[in-house]
Amino acid sequence: MYARVVRWEGADADAMRASAAEMNERSADGPPEGVPAKGFQLLIDPANGTGLAIVLFETEEDMRQGDATLSSMSPPNDGMGRRAGVEFYEVAVERRA
Repeated sequence: MYARVVRWEGADADAMRASAAEMNERSADGPPEGVPAKGFQLLIDPANGTGLAIVLFETEEDMRQGDATLSSMSPPNDGMGRRAGVEFYEVAVERRA
């Protein structure tokens, strides 16, 4: 399993919450076309205007394909700040209670 992690900074609290609600609604139908994701989490800190988007992929090739598609997309809402960084990881442990 692989993860693409994106950090956002400088977001407006209300815009961040609105974007999260929009993404939650849109993700009910699955990932966007061209993103072979197996999971998604959006972590937000509205008080500090920061957030992390974590997308999980089965293979490294899937992650690279998903990154290309996601990098070409714009944030879903104005006020989301700027993308401060994109990092890629191999998932060593994943557990859910």
